[in-house]
Amino acid sequence: MQEYGYLVSVAIIMLSTKILGDLTKKVSMPQVVGALLAGVIVGPSCLGLIAESQFITYTAEIGVILLMFNAGLDTDINEIKKNSLACIVIALVGVLFPLLGGTACYYFFFEAGSTSFTAVLRAVFVGVVLTATSVSITVEALREMGKLEGRVGNAILGAAVIDDIVGIIILTIVSSMQDTDVSVGGVLVKITAFLLLMALLGLVLYKFRDFIDANARKQRITTYVVAACLLIAFASEYFFGVADITGAYLLGLFLSRNEIREEVEDKIRRPSYLFFSPIFFASVGLKVELSGLDGSMLLFSLLLLAVAILTKIAGCGLGARLCGFSSHEALSVGVGMVSRGEVALIVAQKGYAMGLMSAALFPPVVLVVIATTIITPIVLKKVM
Repeated sequence: MQEYGYLVSVAIIMLSTKILGDLTKKVSMPQVVGALLAGVIVGPSCLGLIAESQFITYTAEIGVILLMFNAGLDTDINEIKKNSLACIVIALVGVLFPLLGGTACYYFFFEAGSTSFTAVLRAVFVGVVLTATSVSITVEALREMGKLEGRVGNAILGAAVIDDIVGIIILTIVSSMQDTDVSVGGVLVKITAFLLLMALLGLVLYKFRDFIDANARKQRITTYVVAACLLIAFASEYFFGVADITGAYLLGLFLSRNEIREEVEDKIRRPSYLFFSPIFFASVGLKVELSGLDGSMLLFSLLLLAVAILTKIAGCGLGARLCGFSSHEALSVGVGMVSRGEVALIVAQKGYAMGLMSAALFPPVVLVVIATTIITPIVLKKVM
């Protein structure tokens, strides 16, 4: 009987994430908040109904790969091109400030004075977690206000996409440095080779665009695309040491202008959001140990939240001002980039798996994700 227990776990996750997701949606919050809370509530921290298992871990990994692939499909390259220079500057400065702020926050709170390479690397990883921006949450907030197509909306969207890519690249470099036997030069060579091969793949897909789109209505096209996504995710991680989600995201990006996009996205989104994504978000909540959130960790959580908010507003706002945006527009861009959402959770999970983040740090990260997710739409609406 025990070997069938995973069926009960999946049923509990699906029901709890759906119910809490609907509840958070009714109070104008993204459903991801409900899914996170569901994992915390049914996990070891509260009710103890579910514990982590190999099945949940593997299923969650597929879920995150499909999630990032869908994010790539949703990316509008043309919108980014309209404000390409501004997007790049906003993204780079908007990554640098949280990276430095998060690193300093962890280092001076936990490792002050330490010269240990591992301690510094863990501090840098906390900074990497804070570099992310949630595209989906920002886009939805802008759409509801009718600001998605404006100058500020385009800048926020483009910069959010770019800073996620930059953040993932930084994640790959930092993760590779966890193994002190690996040279940074060797890591950069691998990353360069990966980017060149992905660029070549993008060129090939563009050249054969008409042939691919001719099969847009054939049911097997989705099977081929999903298989390619999983193989590229595997190759990214296994051969190049690049996060599997990077390969999945870039493949989605390359296919975002194809006619097959809607067909593939529609068929993938259903199983992804019905089954795989809830398990991924719940699996993050399962890692949270609220019992470890003592006075010291609570203080760190509040400091990390303040750093997460202020560094994004300051960094992205400064980037916008450098590109000729008015002070009000720059503030709007900065606020619009505050929400961390699912990408920060993905990065945190990767760090946890690699030993760069302890389980004790998950509550502060989840607190930052939930708080910034709630705060951003509210403040953005008032600012704009």
